[in-house]
Amino acid sequence: MSQTDVQRPLRGQQALVTGGSTGIGAAICDELLRLGARVISVALEERDGTPTERMQQRVVDLADPAQVKAFAAGLHESPIDILVNNAGVVVTRPLEEVTDDDFDRLMNLHVRTAILLAQAVVPGMKLRRSGRLVNIASRAIVGMAGRTTYAASKAAMVSITRTWALELGPFGITVNAVSPGPVATPMLERDLPAGSERAAALAASIPLRRLGRAEDVAQAVSFFASPASGWITGQNLFVCGGASLASSLAL
Repeated sequence: MSQTDVQRPLRGQQALVTGGSTGIGAAICDELLRLGARVISVALEERDGTPTERMQQRVVDLADPAQVKAFAAGLHESPIDILVNNAGVVVTRPLEEVTDDDFDRLMNLHVRTAILLAQAVVPGMKLRRSGRLVNIASRAIVGMAGRTTYAASKAAMVSITRTWALELGPFGITVNAVSPGPVATPMLERDLPAGSERAAALAASIPLRRLGRAEDVAQAVSFFASPASGWITGQNLFVCGGASLASSLAL
């Protein structure tokens, strides 16, 4: 194996990353590009500046099943070796205020879109007898007040990860999930500004005493996408600084 192959183990692979325009998704795209992959980012908007000629951007409302189906229909022209279902939003409401719109939006974005895209790319993976699916879940699956629809949809992603791993293993396709804890992204900082007392309190409630970085999650995703993880499937990895060990966070 050449030094280039070691440094760029995903060279020649094509990855599809949802929600790749910002935050964790942007970091995942950057890490996969660094490892040699070509990347297609699918998000509600384009990222400012294209990092490399190996990255394409597609604008799709991933909460709209019709748009997702239209996009997925064209994927036969671009064989996908790695699918990262990352796109997501957080809705915080007490149980009594949860709405049908909340449920439909998050289940469509987190679960239905993952299913539709997997249905589009898995047939090609089966033919090649190789592939990597990585679903981004959340530390919230262990429980978080005010996150009824968010936690439910993310828990569903862990469940389908295990189910798909059983179905697709015989074809050489691995399926794993990554569950981030609180990560300092633009989404989090809208409600919890960097440097604020609330952000400091949240960091102090995490065993490793800091918020996560988008790169922390991206590195876990790239491991599951790499040849090094070829005998790992059906797993959910908490990347949370130990936050999943505690019963509550200072949110």
